[in-house]
Amino acid sequence: MTDHASPSGADFHAGETETGHEIDIERDLRFRARIREALRLLRRSKGGMFGAFVFVMLLILATFAPWIAPHDPLQQTLSDANTPPFWSDGGSNAYLIGTDTLGRDMLSRIIFGTRVSLGVALGGVGIAITLGMAIGLIAGYRGGRIDAVIVGFINLILSLPYLLFVVFFAAVVGRSLINVILIFGFTSIPVFARVTRGEVLKLRESMFIEAARNVGVPEGQILRLHLLPNLIGPLATLATFEMSAMILYEAGLGFLGLSVPPSTPSWGNMINAGRGVLTIRPWISLTPGVAIVFAGLGLNLLGDWLRDVLDPRSQRVKQ
Repeated sequence: MTDHASPSGADFHAGETETGHEIDIERDLRFRARIREALRLLRRSKGGMFGAFVFVMLLILATFAPWIAPHDPLQQTLSDANTPPFWSDGGSNAYLIGTDTLGRDMLSRIIFGTRVSLGVALGGVGIAITLGMAIGLIAGYRGGRIDAVIVGFINLILSLPYLLFVVFFAAVVGRSLINVILIFGFTSIPVFARVTRGEVLKLRESMFIEAARNVGVPEGQILRLHLLPNLIGPLATLATFEMSAMILYEAGLGFLGLSVPPSTPSWGNMINAGRGVLTIRPWISLTPGVAIVFAGLGLNLLGDWLRDVLDPRSQRVKQ
């Protein structure tokens, strides 16, 4: 009996290993197929390619700003103050897009300003998507009184004028990069919570969720393994749009003098510094304004591409 049992046990374990290996291979093939499809859609989308290029450039500039910037962004050379861009009369190749009223290099300040804008966008979205997703998951899956309380609070926050809400908190907590990140992060939580709740309400009645409940899968595992992966698409798309909005709002706070301290290079502070001389030295305000436009446009186009990649329905419509 023992001689017959041993080979069958070996065959069983070999079959189990082979099946597991085949599952890993199939999963790897599916992942590669998704990457190829994403790259195919990226090649077809000029807007997506532009958005990806802008986002990568922002990351590079923010990460390697001390090595890329030609000058110290805080260095004041009063003898070179108000130097116009190199293509204008009186311009200098030492300051490609000119200097401000204190003789600080505009290009270097724009490059270092990328750190503030991208830091606010990534940090704010990171806080908002983490907490908003958790709140939306609980509200959408549990339902009942918990859902009613959360939805009521979300609707209350969203009914407030957003800019006034942000300006009020910025004026109360003071000027610092951390404060700006926290303000945008916490004030954007309702947006992500609302989107997450809506997606969970659609998914919780799906057949695969019902099947998981019927076989006794714990609630936490259902949320983590079955609902959460299906939220990546809409939340990733929303995150790119929110990043673009946060860059614009941070610049608005900087223009009002409520963002980072004046000594910190930021696009909003630079626009504010040049508003008094806009008609005679327009490059001081216009160049950071152009940077804001390109950053916002690039992130919005990247969001459109992500929606095409992660939402099969939009792919079918475009095809």
